[in-house]
Amino acid sequence: MTPSYFHFTLGPVQSFVSQARRTRDFWAGSFILSWLSAVAMRAVQKQDGDILFPQPDDAFMAALESGTTNLKQGNIPNRFKASVPNAFDPKAVEAAVRFAWKELAETVWKGDLRSQCNGKTRTIWDRQIAGFWDIQWALTEDANDSSILDRMKTWRTHLPPSEPGIKCMMMDGWQELSGEERPSADALDKFWNKIRDAANAGIRTDLRKKECLCAIGFVKRRFARYFKDFNATMPSGWMLKGWTLPNGVPSVHYIAAAPWLAQLFNKADKKTDIGRAIRSLLGDFHKNAYELTGEYGEWESNIQCVQDSDGERKWKALDGTVFFDASLENENLWENPKAALEVLRELKTLRTKAEIEPVSPFYAVLLMDGDELGIHMSDANKQAEITKGLAKFTKHVPQIVQQNNGFLIYAGGDDVLALLPLENALGCAAALRHHYRSCFNLQLIPTSLSGAVEFAHVKMPLGKVLRDAHDLLDNLAKDGRGRDAIACRVWKPGGMTLEWAMPWKCALNKNSLIVEQLAQEFQPPTPTIAQPSATPLFSSKFFFKIRERFELLNPGERVFTADQTTMSATQTPPLTEAQAIALMAAEYLNSGVAAVQTLADASQTIERLLKQCRPTIRDKSEPDASRWKKSNCLEADGALLVRFLAQKGIEQ
Repeated sequence: MTPSYFHFTLGPVQSFVSQARRTRDFWAGSFILSWLSAVAMRAVQKQDGDILFPQPDDAFMAALESGTTNLKQGNIPNRFKASVPNAFDPKAVEAAVRFAWKELAETVWKGDLRSQCNGKTRTIWDRQIAGFWDIQWALTEDANDSSILDRMKTWRTHLPPSEPGIKCMMMDGWQELSGEERPSADALDKFWNKIRDAANAGIRTDLRKKECLCAIGFVKRRFARYFKDFNATMPSGWMLKGWTLPNGVPSVHYIAAAPWLAQLFNKADKKTDIGRAIRSLLGDFHKNAYELTGEYGEWESNIQCVQDSDGERKWKALDGTVFFDASLENENLWENPKAALEVLRELKTLRTKAEIEPVSPFYAVLLMDGDELGIHMSDANKQAEITKGLAKFTKHVPQIVQQNNGFLIYAGGDDVLALLPLENALGCAAALRHHYRSCFNLQLIPTSLSGAVEFAHVKMPLGKVLRDAHDLLDNLAKDGRGRDAIACRVWKPGGMTLEWAMPWKCALNKNSLIVEQLAQEFQPPTPTIAQPSATPLFSSKFFFKIRERFELLNPGERVFTADQTTMSATQTPPLTEAQAIALMAAEYLNSGVAAVQTLADASQTIERLLKQCRPTIRDKSEPDASRWKKSNCLEADGALLVRFLAQKGIEQ
């Protein structure tokens, strides 16, 4: 018999995962997608199929039927390849996925909506649940054909059902569940308040006032409350079970504040007078902050540095918004704005006593993806090695992210998605890249890992940042810098403020990013009671006009060349690289707050800085990075990224 190969993919991925109003929605979309993909794999195995790529996580797969595991993140990719027998029925795999999704949605419906909603809502629910997923599969006899699903994209169409009425606040284009045809605040409030007022577990926490969701969004928001009791007899007779999942995940405010919180709690030392005084102030702050919010919004959050710090658990569980001045000053966030201002006063007193700066309002989204594995997968002789390498990589990703104070959303195959504090994002990316390389025989499989880091202000819409991360990874780190690269963007409420990218080989020094090393060297000193306005070592004066300085140093035309001496006269910069370094070093010394004292030392610092400001394109055929294509222009965003990291996004 000729063996057959089954290829499967489940989507839409980005629109399901990245459309989110909270970090919990983000996590939920990733988990459900991974869970449904695991159901598809199990349906293949139930027909005596063998999953060839990627190697599924044994614990996750076993939990589908046992309901016993401590796994909280998805780690099963939405696409796989299997060897299947002649009697294999691919339609049964698709049916299993759709059935599992329908049963999960029905569990949420029965728990939250069955006694609260009319037939109109049920009609919307059924239409949306049935019409969301785009499932594609193919059978082939060619073991090396790994692109058949990609070719199918050129002619397949997936048309979601037509959606009238008012649209969901989470999932773009989908009708919210009240069924109101025209905007009516009173009608919407009546419908959704009835659901919020029901005595269902966590509903008032999960569903905010004025929040209107479609069926897909509602399942994402609420399924974790019911997943531990989920049971469904699948069409082929096997039992599908759920398990206990977190009902809350860390908010972006909490992730941004985590290093600051750890620093604060560690200062509240019972052994010293100052520590006991800080501890007393912390107790007062906690009491009033808890009364303001009415909940412990981060009780289940598990950020490593906070958990390891010397603080009471209830302190660590406060809602993340209470650590930010701007949030406490926003009257629209609180039922009692005066109480919020009192909490703000106590927060400032606490900071002064502990001698720590305000919390950084920035967190990071980290997205990483392997380079060119698809090309190597077309070689049957490499497939087993790739499968083994990816399984090894995925296994240790959660530990690396946790060690860097992050919250892992997804790790499967060569993909990683995580949220981290500003201070840890680049270090985590470098550690993951190092780990990835250690998982493969790079002589046999010359693969690499590219990364995108979005530094986002807590006021930025989460969904927008998530969608942009894919663009940053694909179009800048991969296509723009030749892969095996890292790219960063900084988003403030007004929009993107800087963009930087560099091949890893040019960005790293001893497995640490050079921009981070520079930021550490020029870290502003922490204000103290004796010196409340300590002068930042990184001169604002020096950086204020750096774009103008670079314009004077740059030629009129930007080109990329491996040898700048070959450029025509009109393209040649007005100064040599050595002259540019000397000029900028002198200006740095003259700024008055340089961390170094001599021109030679300043030149060394500026040389490293300028190298990170000169865009470079990796040439995979040329291992010598000095021969890669480098721009003849300096771009200020590299230097501004160093300043951003040094100041943690807090304007001095």
